[in-house]
Amino acid sequence: MSVLVEIARPKVNLTLRILGRRADGYHALASLVAFAAGMTDRVTLDCRRARGVTVIGPFASSITDTNLLETTLDLVAAADPDVRLGHVTLEKNLPVAAGIGGGSADAGALLRALLRANVMRAASIEWQAISLRLGADVPVCLFNRAAWMTGIGERITAMEELPRLDAILVNPLAEVPNDKTAQVFRALAAPPLSVADKMPSAPAVASREALIDHINGGNDLEAAAKHVMPAIDEVLSTLRATPGCRVAAMSGAGPTCFGIFDDAHAAAASLAMRHPKWWIAPVVLS
Repeated sequence: MSVLVEIARPKVNLTLRILGRRADGYHALASLVAFAAGMTDRVTLDCRRARGVTVIGPFASSITDTNLLETTLDLVAAADPDVRLGHVTLEKNLPVAAGIGGGSADAGALLRALLRANVMRAASIEWQAISLRLGADVPVCLFNRAAWMTGIGERITAMEELPRLDAILVNPLAEVPNDKTAQVFRALAAPPLSVADKMPSAPAVASREALIDHINGGNDLEAAAKHVMPAIDEVLSTLRATPGCRVAAMSGAGPTCFGIFDDAHAAAASLAMRHPKWWIAPVVLS
C-alpha cells in the first residue's frame, strides 16, 4: 500500500512511581500504562509523495519546536538509506506537552506505518532502539497496548486483558513551560537510585475494582507538577468532586488528568458546562 494510516492514541499513566535518579541523570520508573480510545491523533504516511511533514487539526499551531515526526524520519533514514519514506500528515487533536504522550504517540504511530511500508526491509532497522532515542514514552507508544513500563521506559511487559475503564481526560489548557518535564523533575528532587533497588513486578489487576484500587496508588510527580503548573490542583479537585468519580489522578508530568466514572459521557458533559475553556474528552482506557 502507498498510503498508510495509523491512529495515535493518548498514553495514560494509570500509576507512576519514580524509583530514583540514575547515575546517567535519567530517572528509573515503574508505570502502569493504558491507551485511550475516543479522542486521538491521526498519522497518514503517503509513500507516493516527497518526504516531509504537514500538521493539521485544532492543536497544529501548538507545535513550535522541531516536530518529533521529522526526527523520526531522520533516524529511520539514517538506519537504512534504502528505506521507503514519504510525506506524513498529522491530524493533531490532542493537546501538546500534556502528559498523555501526544508527540510520543505520534512518533510511535509513524514508526508502525513505516514498518508496514517496509516489510521486506524491517529486519534491517532496530525499531525499538530508534523509539527509545526519540523519547522515554515512545517505546510503549510503539507497542500501543496496555503495559507495565519500567527502567527509563524501555522495559515493557504486556498487561493482557487489562479491565476496561470509562474515563474522562481533562486538560486546563493553561500555559505550559517549554521545559515542563525538566522543571517537574527538578521540583521532585528524587534521590539517587540505589544499585540494590529492584524494579517492581507488574501488579495483579484482574478485575475493574482491583484496577481502580491500584490507581489510588497515584502519581509520584503530582506534587511537583502542581508546583510548576498550579492549575492541576483545580482539575484534580474538580474531578474528585464530580458525582460518580471513582478515582482521579494525573498522567505523566501533567497537566492532563483523568477521572474514572461509571458514566463518563454524562460526567464529561456536566464538567464541560462548568469549565467550557478546558479540554475534556470522554474515553475508554484499556
